[in-house]
Amino acid sequence: MRIYKQFNFEAAHFLPTAPEGHPNSRIHGHSFEVEIAIDGTPAPDTGQILHFEELEAALGRVREQLDHNFLNEIAGLETPTLENITMWIWQKLEGDLKGLARIEVKRPTCREGCIYSGPGN
Repeated sequence: MRIYKQFNFEAAHFLPTAPEGHPNSRIHGHSFEVEIAIDGTPAPDTGQILHFEELEAALGRVREQLDHNFLNEIAGLETPTLENITMWIWQKLEGDLKGLARIEVKRPTCREGCIYSGPGN
């Protein structure tokens, strides 16, 4: 069984690997949507895989680091592509969330996103 929780954040960045003159080489911002999925079996005593308040607390710690920040200045996000942002979030959550199965980061206004299912997947 799988549960999920979503959160949003706003952030600025630029892509240092973009060619000179390309719009992505300049500082710009996005509204990001993130969905975190947890796999597991509901506990017999609670009927839950994980209490959503616990999931919300873990996601809040990650969101706080990203929201209204300049992503290039965050350790590990010096090249803040969707792929790197998604893997960075995974690394921040994997120790706190047993059963972490999938992370999706989207930029809806650009109609694009990235899905990560962990190392080796």
